[in-house]
Amino acid sequence: MYKFKPILKSMLWGGEKIIPYKRIVSDQKQVGESWELSGVKGNESVVAEGPEAGTTLPELIARHGAALLGKANFERFGEEFPLLIKFIDARQDLSIQVHPNDELAWKRHQSKGKTEMWYVVATDEGAHLRSGFAKQVTPAEYAASVENNTITDLLTDYAIHPGDVFFLPAGRVHSIGAGAFIAEIQQTSNITYRIYDFNRRDANGNTRELHTELAKEAIDYTVLPDYRTHYTPARDSEVELVSCPYFTTSLLDLDEERTIDLTTLDSFLVVICIEGAGTLREDNGTPVAVHQGETVLIPASTKSLHIAPDGAMKILTSCIR
Repeated sequence: MYKFKPILKSMLWGGEKIIPYKRIVSDQKQVGESWELSGVKGNESVVAEGPEAGTTLPELIARHGAALLGKANFERFGEEFPLLIKFIDARQDLSIQVHPNDELAWKRHQSKGKTEMWYVVATDEGAHLRSGFAKQVTPAEYAASVENNTITDLLTDYAIHPGDVFFLPAGRVHSIGAGAFIAEIQQTSNITYRIYDFNRRDANGNTRELHTELAKEAIDYTVLPDYRTHYTPARDSEVELVSCPYFTTSLLDLDEERTIDLTTLDSFLVVICIEGAGTLREDNGTPVAVHQGETVLIPASTKSLHIAPDGAMKILTSCIR
């Protein structure tokens, strides 16, 4: 199993929660994102410890291939790691944005699209986020709402609480709101169309570029009655949260030891410790300590994963089925 050095990103809207949450030492300020596991070019994760310390994630894949990714994943993605895992701390509202699907992203950028999900880890009072249209709008009405600063009136705005889950298929307009601390699991893609940024200006008085027209064709204008993902929490069992072609993510809220059988899973497994601490042990290997804020990559060649909470721990697991 592998732990990686976090890639901390200071943002205009970033807060000060990620560093203490991850129990790391850093003087960096306004850390809005911690990229936990990334194969994105220029932002490749580096192994933090063990015999392969210093190795980048693409180098690991080149070295181990299907034994790391899984046979089907290696055939499908080659040496590109297919998921990007982040923690996000929003002190202010993030921009309203949308991501293209695979077809449009490839046509425009020779890139994968971006389908993603959010798991709400913690919230400040009044924390919220936006996901999906609240009413039917046309592309022309959408563009006009950006122009006259009323786009927020068209979107569904949710008060959020720890444990809330939102699935965001490519094409769904969304934004993370002030006070939200979330774990994000997404396709490996850095294609974002920024629709609206609340007319914010940086330290030099400049506004950020908007992609209103590019977004128009990327948006899915379908209206749903509810954009949240509903699930029933269960102690000491695996609760599936999201299953889609790009990832399957489950929640384990444990206060007892548990062994996950991985013999039939032809995929890596990402383990994100959301809360608490404990140990992970592959097959019958040496236990590895993990605590909240740490992300661990379990190779596809692993047959079983034993999880022993230190009192209690809450983890997300993600793979590609």
